[in-house]
Amino acid sequence: MSLNVFWESSKKIVAIGRNFAEHAKELGNAVPTKPFFFLKPTTSFVRPGGAVVIPPRADVHHEVELAVIIGSTAKRVKAAEAMNHVAGYAVALDMTARNFQMEAKEKGLPWSAAKGYDTFCPIGDFIEKEKIKDPHNVELWLKIDGQIKQKGSTNQMIFDIPQLIEHVSSIMTLERGDVILTGTPSGVGPVKAGQKLECGVTGITEATFHVEAHPESKL
Repeated sequence: MSLNVFWESSKKIVAIGRNFAEHAKELGNAVPTKPFFFLKPTTSFVRPGGAVVIPPRADVHHEVELAVIIGSTAKRVKAAEAMNHVAGYAVALDMTARNFQMEAKEKGLPWSAAKGYDTFCPIGDFIEKEKIKDPHNVELWLKIDGQIKQKGSTNQMIFDIPQLIEHVSSIMTLERGDVILTGTPSGVGPVKAGQKLECGVTGITEATFHVEAHPESKL
């Protein structure tokens, strides 16, 4: 498998929750003392130029993130060795049906539905590891219809990439092509059908997606 098309063979998307303190606070959540994550299905991938589809009755929010692309099997890897298993990066969006997530949280239920709809992981092109010298000091940004909605540096991460790989790989084996979403800076908010989403890593990459209503929403 060429890692330039990692999304075709990726087996899982591991999404880190609340890894930026200001984002945790803006949603009224406690800042975590250790990493935690949830899974998104690979059927949620959307490539640049594609569409995010808004499910019926869903209040969908954008969350721009740095995606880490795993290059080799990582099982019970220590943080000191973790970066050896990183092949590269991408810019990605963790789309979230916020109202469905809140309903699930109130009932003590998992977030899988709120995070796992088809098209809920727009992701940009593969960036070779060598092209980002310090992944813990790059700027992430997102625009809606040309207006900046999110902008923040990965230096604000609570847990860095080696810590995340150590934690996740202690629970489940990470395989070549798997994706880790490393968390989002503050500024998350809703998207609507007809809007254009642009996101990127400043000076390195950017990707554009558009937003559509689900066909059933028009019935």
